[in-house]
Amino acid sequence: VALGNWESAYRKASSFVAGLTTDQKLALITGSSIDSTNGSFTALTFLDGDMGLQDYFYVSAFSLSSAIAMTWDRDAIYDQAKAVGSEFYNKGVQVVAGPTSQPLGRTPWGGRNVEGFGPDPYLNGLATGLTTKGYVDAGVIPGAKHFLLYEQETNRTGGGADSAPYSSNADDKTLHETYLWPFYDAVHNGLGAVMCAMTKVNGTLSCQNSDLLMKHLKTELGFPGLVWPDMNGQSSALESAVNGEDYGSSSIWSTSTMETLLSNGSLSEARLDDMAIRNMLGYYYVNLDNGLQPDHQDEDAYVDVRGNHSKLIRKNGAKSMVLLKNKNALPLKKPRVMSVFGAHAGPVIGGPNMAMNVQGSGPTYQGHLASGTGSGQASYPYLVAPYVSLTNKASEDGTMMRWILNDTYSSSSGSSLIMEGTDSTAVAASYTNYATNADACLVFLNALSGEGADRTELYNDDQDTMVNTVADNCNNTIVVINAVGPRLMDQWIEHDNVTAVLYGSLLGQESGNSITDVLYGAVNPSGRLTYTIAKNESDYNVKICYTAQCNFTEGVYLDYRYFDAYNVTPRYPFGHGLSYTTFSYADLTIEKPSNLSKYPTGEQTVGGHSDLWDNVASVSVEIANTGSLEGAEVPQLYLGFPSSAKQPVRQLRGFERVEIAAGDKSKVTFKLRRRDISYWDVAAQQWLVAAGNYKVYVGASSRDLKLNGTFTVQTSS
Repeated sequence: VALGNWESAYRKASSFVAGLTTDQKLALITGSSIDSTNGSFTALTFLDGDMGLQDYFYVSAFSLSSAIAMTWDRDAIYDQAKAVGSEFYNKGVQVVAGPTSQPLGRTPWGGRNVEGFGPDPYLNGLATGLTTKGYVDAGVIPGAKHFLLYEQETNRTGGGADSAPYSSNADDKTLHETYLWPFYDAVHNGLGAVMCAMTKVNGTLSCQNSDLLMKHLKTELGFPGLVWPDMNGQSSALESAVNGEDYGSSSIWSTSTMETLLSNGSLSEARLDDMAIRNMLGYYYVNLDNGLQPDHQDEDAYVDVRGNHSKLIRKNGAKSMVLLKNKNALPLKKPRVMSVFGAHAGPVIGGPNMAMNVQGSGPTYQGHLASGTGSGQASYPYLVAPYVSLTNKASEDGTMMRWILNDTYSSSSGSSLIMEGTDSTAVAASYTNYATNADACLVFLNALSGEGADRTELYNDDQDTMVNTVADNCNNTIVVINAVGPRLMDQWIEHDNVTAVLYGSLLGQESGNSITDVLYGAVNPSGRLTYTIAKNESDYNVKICYTAQCNFTEGVYLDYRYFDAYNVTPRYPFGHGLSYTTFSYADLTIEKPSNLSKYPTGEQTVGGHSDLWDNVASVSVEIANTGSLEGAEVPQLYLGFPSSAKQPVRQLRGFERVEIAAGDKSKVTFKLRRRDISYWDVAAQQWLVAAGNYKVYVGASSRDLKLNGTFTVQTSS
C-alpha cells in the first residue's frame, strides 16, 4: 500500500517500536503507558462520542450525527466535527469513538440509527469522511464504528439460551455497495482507528473476522491504523489477534494472555510488531507527539473547553430542521395568543443529565429530547427547551402564551386562565380549551430510542391523539417533531387544521433556540430528510430480526431505493424539505467521461485504488430563487446506471447546499468521481465502471426530479 501522507507517521512509529522490548510492545497493545530508551508513551484515552465528551463538566452537547447530516451541508458537518474534536483535544483525550457510520439505518426500528448519518451510502460516506477530517484537523484520532453490518440492538449480546450475538449475513455486493462504502471515505480522510462491532458477520464475530479486518479493511481499503473491539466483541485473544484486532484492554486480551500466545508460537513476533506499529500510527499522524496537547483532565476539573461552540450548535441545529409542510402558517408573526402542547416542549423533571434508560422507558421521552442514550448521550452544560425560548420570544412580542407540557392531559379542571376578549372568561386547562381561539397552536412530539433497545413503534397513539384533539379546536396547528428516526404522521397529517410540520433529529444543548429561530423566521429552513417517511409501518421492507441469523436478503434496496424499485408511495421522500422561499431549476449540462478502463488501474493507497477518487464527469444546473426571501436550496443529483449493472432505479451521487438571495441565480456543479459511476463486480472482486447509458436526474428530493439527461460511458479492458 502506498502510504502517501501516512509515510512520516509510519517511519516514526516503526522507529519507536523497534526500540521496545517484547514486554513493552505487549504493554502498548493492551493499553498501558510505557517508558523506554526510545522515549515514553502515555496510553491512549478512548472516549465517546460524536456529540461531545461523555461524563465531563464544562463541555458542549452538540447535535447528533443524524441531525448534522440533515443539514446536507459539508461545511456544517466538518465544522461540528472539528469543534467536537477540539474539546476532546483540550481535555487531554486522544481518541474519539467516532464517526458513527453504522448503524446505517437498515431498518427504521433500529435503536441506534440516531447516532449515524442515515441509510444512503453516498451521503453517509461523505459525512463520515468529513467528520473524520474534522477530528484529524482538531488533533485527535478518529475511531470509526461500528465495523461492520451492526444494524440493530435486539440480540446484540445474544438471546434466549444462546449467549452469542446475532449474525448479519450479507452477500459480497451488498456488503461493498452499502455498508463498506462509507468506510472508504473515512480511511481516505485520515482514519486512525476502527471499532469492530460486538456482533457477527456471516457467522464470525466481527472482531475475529479475517475477511472483514484483514481482507477488506486493511488490504482493500489500505487502512493503516489500529482495530479495537466494542464491548464483548471478542471471545478469543488468539482468534482476534491473528485475524486483525490490534488493541484490547479486557481480561480476554491481557498482557499475560498475549505473552502465552507468543511463547507457544500461536502469535508471531512479526504480528506483534504490526499491532504495535498500528497502535502508534494515528498518534503520529495527528502530531500528538509534539507535546502540545494538555494533560488528561479529571471529569469534574474546571477546564472549560467550550469556546463559542454554543453559537455553532444553535446555527447547525436550525440549519438541520426540515420543513415538511407549510400552508402559510410559518414563519410566525407575533401571534396574539399562542398555546403550546406536549411534554417535548419543556424540560424533563430532573436534568438535563438525568439518566436515560431506554429499556423500559417507553417510546417517547417525558421532556425535551435533544440527546441520545448510551454512547449517543452527551454531557449538557445546560439545555434550552422550546418552552424557554418561546417564552422569551412571547415576552418580546407581547404574545399571550399558555401551555400544557404533557402528552395525555385531558382534565376538564385545573388552574383557570384569563383570556383576552371582550369579556373576561375563566378557561379550564385542557387541550380543547387552550386550543380554542389561539392564533397558533404548537404541538411538540418526540420519539425515543437508543443503545440497548430497538424501537417498538414508528408512531405514538397518545401523541397522535393530542395532535388531533388540538387540531379539532385550533385552525392553525403547527406540529414540531424531534425523532430518533422516521416518525409516521398519517393519523393526522391530512387534517385540514394541521398547517405546518417542522421535523428534525436531536439538536443538543441549544435545541429550543434552534427550533424557535426557524419557527419565527430568523432562520429560513433548509434541512432535508436523510431517510424516507412512509405512510404506514408496513411500507418499510426491513423489520427487526429476532433470530440468531439475520439475513440481509433485501440486498442494496434500503429506504428510497426500495420505495423506488417497488413503486411504494412515501408520505415524504428522501431528500425532501421546504423553504420560506421558492426555487426553480434550469439549464442542465453534462460533461461526460472520456474513455475509461473497466477497472481501476491506480496504485493501491490508503483509501483504495487512487483513481477511484478521480473526478471523471460533471453535471451543472442553474438554480434561481424565485421568492421574496433569501434562502438555501439543496439540489440533488441521482444516477441511473446502465441496465447491465443491475443497480437500483436511482442512487444519490451528488448534492450541494447553496444560499441564494431573493431574485438571484446560482450555477451548481456536481463532480462525479470514478467510484460514483462504479459498482462492485463480485467475480472480479473490484469496482467496475459499466459501459452504456447513465441517466441523470437533478431535483429537490428523490421524488421531486426537476431535470433529466443522459451520458454514455465507453470502457476498455
